[in-house]
Amino acid sequence: MSGLAASASAAPSLSSWSSLATSRFTPVAGPAPSFRTQACGLRCWIVAKLKLQKALKRHHGCQLQRNLDARGRGNDKVPDYLGAASLTEKRSHWNMHLAYDSGGEMANTSSDTLDSSADQEKSVPQGHIPSEISSPVQKEESAVPRRHSNNEPSLCIAVIGATGELARTKVFPALFALYYSGFLPRNVGIFGYSRKKLTDEGLRSIIEANLTCRVDHHENCDDKLSEFLKRTYYVDAGHDNKEGMVRLNSRMAQIEGIGAANRIFYLAVPQEALLDVALPLADGAQTKQGWNRIIIEKPFGFTGLFSQRVTQSMLSRFEEKQIYRIDHLLGKDLIENLTVLRFSNLVFEPLWSRTYIRNVQVVFSEETSNEIQGRYFGNYGIIRDIVHSHILQTIALFAMEPPVSLDGEDIRDEKVKVLRSIRKVDLEDVVLGQLKDTSGKVDRYTKSVTPTYFAAAMYIDNARWDGVPFFIRTGMGLMTNRAEIRIQFRHVPGNIYRERFGHDIDLDTNELVLRDQPEEAILLKVNNKVPGLGLQLDASELNLLYRDRYNTEVVPDSYEHLLLDVLDGDSHLFMRSDELAAAWNVLTPIIHEIDQNRVAPELYEAGDRGPINAYYLAAKHGVRWDDDW
Repeated sequence: MSGLAASASAAPSLSSWSSLATSRFTPVAGPAPSFRTQACGLRCWIVAKLKLQKALKRHHGCQLQRNLDARGRGNDKVPDYLGAASLTEKRSHWNMHLAYDSGGEMANTSSDTLDSSADQEKSVPQGHIPSEISSPVQKEESAVPRRHSNNEPSLCIAVIGATGELARTKVFPALFALYYSGFLPRNVGIFGYSRKKLTDEGLRSIIEANLTCRVDHHENCDDKLSEFLKRTYYVDAGHDNKEGMVRLNSRMAQIEGIGAANRIFYLAVPQEALLDVALPLADGAQTKQGWNRIIIEKPFGFTGLFSQRVTQSMLSRFEEKQIYRIDHLLGKDLIENLTVLRFSNLVFEPLWSRTYIRNVQVVFSEETSNEIQGRYFGNYGIIRDIVHSHILQTIALFAMEPPVSLDGEDIRDEKVKVLRSIRKVDLEDVVLGQLKDTSGKVDRYTKSVTPTYFAAAMYIDNARWDGVPFFIRTGMGLMTNRAEIRIQFRHVPGNIYRERFGHDIDLDTNELVLRDQPEEAILLKVNNKVPGLGLQLDASELNLLYRDRYNTEVVPDSYEHLLLDVLDGDSHLFMRSDELAAAWNVLTPIIHEIDQNRVAPELYEAGDRGPINAYYLAAKHGVRWDDDW
C-alpha cells in the first residue's frame, strides 16, 4: 500500500484524475470513495481509454494518415492504415506508462465496470476525434461493405475468362464444392473477369446454371448455394486489360478491408492470350497485404521456344513460388497414391528398381472425342496436351528418388532429375494415330497430321532405371476410359515351377496395377496353386477395389483437389519452370522429326483399340500389352 501511495503522490495532477474517475464510476450506494476506490476507478478509466484508442485505430486510421499527408508529414510509402496504427500505438504505449506511474495495475475489472466502459466507448460519435489527435475524420463509405480487420486473412479468388466453358463447367463448380465443404472462408470473394458485358447478377445466373450439389452435399444445399452466389461478383475487362485489372483490384479491395488479404488468380485463357492478361495483372491487381498465387492452364506452350519466352516474361513479374501450372489429370487419387504406396510400404520400396521391375506401362485413354474437333485437330494435338504434362509428370513421380520431405520443392527437385535423365526418343520407338473422320469432312483431315494417339518406349538413364522401358499409351476416341499404371516384374530366377506354365512364360509374371479408371483399384497379380488334387498353378489377382473398401459413391473432382492444394500452398503436383523446360527437351526432338518428315499417323476407328503398330512396338521391346485396352 505504501508503494501505491508513493506512486500516486508522484503522479501529476492526481486530484483532477481521481475526480474524473470518481465522477464516471461513482458507486450507486455507500460512503464517499476512498483513495483505493479512486485508484480502481482510475484503472477502469484507463481501460476505457485504451479501448477507445483501439476503436479509433480500426475505424479512423486511414483518414488520419491522409490528413497527416496533407500536412507534409506522410511522405514515406507506408500504407495509410499502418501509419495511423503506429501513431495510435504510441498513444496507447504512453497511456500504459501513465497507468503504471499512477500506481495502477492492468488487472481485470468487474463486468459492470467493463460494461460502463463499453457504453462510454459507444457514445463517442464516429466523426469525433479526441483532443490528443485533434484531426477531423469523415466516415468512409463504399459500394461493397468493408470487412473489419481480424486475425483471419481475407481471400479473394478471381477467375479470368469467367464466361468460358472451362470456368463455367469446372472451375466455378469446384469452388462451390470447396465452399460447401468448408475449405473456403465464409466471407470469401469470388470474382469473374471477362470482356462480356455482364452484371453481378448476370454472372451469378451463368454460374448457377452449372452448379449442383453432390450426393453427399444435400444438406442445406440451397442455402449454401445462395451464400456462394452472394459472394460472387463480376468485373468487365473492357478493351484494355490494364484498366480492367485496376478495376478488379479496386473491387477486391472493397471487400478486403484493411487487414491481411490473400488472392488467387485462375487464368482460364488460351496460351496465346496468357501474357496479355498476366502482365497487367502483375502490375495492377496484386495485393500487397498478403500472398498472390497465379494458376495457369495447360497446354503450356506450342513449342519449347515459345514456352521459354512465356516463362521468362512470367518470371520477370512473378516469383516462381507464385505460379501454379495446373493439369487436372494430376489431381486424380491414382497420382497421389503413387508416393504413398511406394514410400509408406516396406514391401514395395525395395522392389522399386531395375533389379526387380522389367517394364512400366503408363496408360491413359478416353472414349469420348468431343474435344478432338477443336483442340486435337487444331494446333496442339495429344503430344503437347497430354504427354507433355500428364504422362511425363506421372513417370517423374513414379521413378523419382525418395525426396528429403513431402515439401513441394523437395518433391519437384527429384522430379526434374528424372525428366533430365530421360533418353532421347527415337522415331522408330514411336507410334502415332489419328481418329478417322465420322462427319464426312475428309478434306479437313487430309491436310492435318496432328495425332490423337501416341505410343512410345522411353528409357531413363540413371542407376535405378537403366534398361527398364517405360511404355506410354494414350489416345482419344478409344474403346474405354482407362487410366492406370501397370508394373511388370521380372521372372523368378531359376523358377522350379516354370514348366508348369507351359510355353507362355509371361503367365508367371507378377504385376502391380494402380488403376483410376474404369474402377479405382490396386491389383497385385500373383501365382498360386489351384485347390484340389494334383499341382495346377494359376495367376490370380489380389485386389483392393475402392468401392468395396471405401465410400466412393461420390469422388471429389480433380479440380477440387488441385484448387485446395493451391490454397494450402502445396506445389508438388504443379510443374516448376525447370520441369517445364526439361519436359520440352524430351519431346521437342521427336516433334521436330515428325514435322520435318511429315510422318502420317495411322488411322483408327472410333471405339477401337487404336493403331495395330502399337502392339508391334510392345513386342519389339519384349512386352505384351493388356488385351482389355
